Amino acid sequence: MEILNIVGIGVVAAILVVILKEERPEIAVQVSIIVGIMIFIIMINKILSVISILESLSRRANIDLVYFSTILRIIGIAYITEFGAQICHDSGSESIASKIEFAGKIVIMVLSIPIIIALLEMILKIVP
Repeated sequence: MEILNIVGIGVVAAILVVILKEERPEIAVQVSIIVGIMIFIIMINKILSVISILESLSRRANIDLVYFSTILRIIGIAYITEFGAQICHDSGSESIASKIEFAGKIVIMVLSIPIIIALLEMILKIVP
């Protein structure tokens, strides 16, 4: 079970970060980043299989691939934003973390505009 490996890596890293935070905080942040990247690499195959399944379903449902790719970008931005904000939280930079989260929300809002427009146009076609 991969989850046991991931949890094991995470717990060991968390203990290591707590120990290092007192003596070498800069290394503690680096350990946190490296472990996050390791977990992402471990999960990349799962992510790719989910994307493949969703792409197949969107084709079967005749959903325009532009909307599908936009949704995937939005999900990716949300994950990247969360990862960056958590690293800032771990390093004690709460204000920077808040600004990263704010920027992520703005980018997501901008990317969602074509989908919102398409939904509104569809609603306007249905409602006379």
